[in-house]
Amino acid sequence: MTDDCVALRSVTYAHPGDLEGFFFDVAFETGKITAVMGASGGGKSTLLNLLAGFLRPDGGEIFVDGENVTATHPMHRPMSMIFQDHNLFAHLTVAQNVGLGIDPNLKLDSAARQMVTSALHSVGLDGFAERQPPTLSGGEKQRVALARMLVRDRPILLMDEALASLGPGLRKSILQLVRQLQQVKKLTVIMVTHNPEDARLVGDNAVFLADRRVVFHGPAREILSAPTDPRISAYLGY
Repeated sequence: MTDDCVALRSVTYAHPGDLEGFFFDVAFETGKITAVMGASGGGKSTLLNLLAGFLRPDGGEIFVDGENVTATHPMHRPMSMIFQDHNLFAHLTVAQNVGLGIDPNLKLDSAARQMVTSALHSVGLDGFAERQPPTLSGGEKQRVALARMLVRDRPILLMDEALASLGPGLRKSILQLVRQLQQVKKLTVIMVTHNPEDARLVGDNAVFLADRRVVFHGPAREILSAPTDPRISAYLGY
């Protein structure tokens, strides 16, 4: 691709005690949603953690917009990451949880507080600012996580099974919100999922991992409608 935003070039990584390790050589297109799929243990979360900087590769290099970020601290990478467990602090209000995306010490001026209010409005959480996470549904918690991503204003969004605990209807609603925010903010979204319907609903592209490496990278419609790799066909139940 000529519009690569994020690329892993011959990246290798082995968890402690893992004798085989993973190999990733793949690039993600700017301003698109890419669904990353594959069987459990195939390396999906490892790939995202390498991109985010939470893991350091044993070999190879990671690039963002042509810049080598292999040794860059996670805080300084132009990415936000949303996890399945939301990473919300139960003792803080919704507004404070969102405000952490601006300042970890929550020293927010009036402009920053307005950013929080606007972000909550964007994800449909008007009136939720003073509530606390234990009072929220799973979908509402993910909306708070998305609002925090918005105030961070990073161009790349990583989602690691972020919707796994949601029912089909709510999952679809959040995915549609992700698509809406992606289009408005021109985000590059890399989304790990076990559910092919996620890729069908919002995926522009798809990456499939098997045997600890990328075995498919292309349009989502291609992998969903006519997979030629028997490993992908078996995964999809074809």
